[in-house]
Amino acid sequence: MSGLKLVDLFCGAGGFSRGFKEAGFSVVLGLDNVETVAGTFKANFPGSKVIVEDIKLVRAEDIEALIGSPKVVIGGPPCEPFTSANPKRKPNPLDRLYADPVGSLVLHFVRLVGDLNPEVFVMENVPGILEGELKDALRKEFKRAGYGKVYFNVLRAEDYGTPSHRIRVFVSNIRIKPKPSRERVTVIEAISDLPPPSLNPPIPNHEPVPLSPKKLKRIAKLRWGQALISYKGYGDKVCYNLVRLHPYKIAPTVMGSSRFIHPFEDRLLTVREHARLMGFPDDHVFLGGRDTQFNQVGEAVPVPLAKAIAKVVRDYLEGVL
Repeated sequence: MSGLKLVDLFCGAGGFSRGFKEAGFSVVLGLDNVETVAGTFKANFPGSKVIVEDIKLVRAEDIEALIGSPKVVIGGPPCEPFTSANPKRKPNPLDRLYADPVGSLVLHFVRLVGDLNPEVFVMENVPGILEGELKDALRKEFKRAGYGKVYFNVLRAEDYGTPSHRIRVFVSNIRIKPKPSRERVTVIEAISDLPPPSLNPPIPNHEPVPLSPKKLKRIAKLRWGQALISYKGYGDKVCYNLVRLHPYKIAPTVMGSSRFIHPFEDRLLTVREHARLMGFPDDHVFLGGRDTQFNQVGEAVPVPLAKAIAKVVRDYLEGVL
């Protein structure tokens, strides 16, 4: 397994990498342009190299000088230009990829994949990245980078043991269709064994989240599944926040801006409880301020889903598929 070297572009807190590590891969390098987030990655993958830099300024030679040639390259470029939760995304789908400076970071992922030439690449994003002519554009860009076959694998995190809803597309040069889990994990199954939040918790990132007396009175009236806040996304999409979770269902999609209310207690969930809803083990720590920690959790690939994908990739590399 030590030969299964993996590079994670847009590594974030390392949810995608964590799943691959649990499947036996050697996570040798992570790239992120935010120092605090890169610090989180380094804390959880101490044996890995970490590049803290804008991906536009990074060359394949920079990576190969540190770790040689990777077998696998993964990454999740920012989804904001493509998601319908963003009311300001560009109306023309192609402009989201070619004109939006954040959306165009996808092209730098493609560039580095082409130059590094791994046996397998997997790029994660929201299904909105396939809207309009975007799917054909991505196929064209990866073909120019040397990958004639490209697959658009749309997967639900809850089908693979994640206690929250999440639909994501994984663009890759191999077909990725893991066998779903038999049962779904509910909110209460995911968080019920945690101790009460405290200022010095025995489990990292499990400190209480402050709540104003006014909001406390308002959330006390919420029933399971009800939200304190609703807002308009792109088009007619309505989004919700400060949702009281239903204990016996999966949670809604965990996002960086998400704040959930405990099913039975009048309080917000802690960062650790959010991490549990994304399938992170308790020894995966998140550095930085509280909002930064929430963002790192919400922007990650859920670990159980990442692991399911990693097993398919491993089987392919080992000739099982």
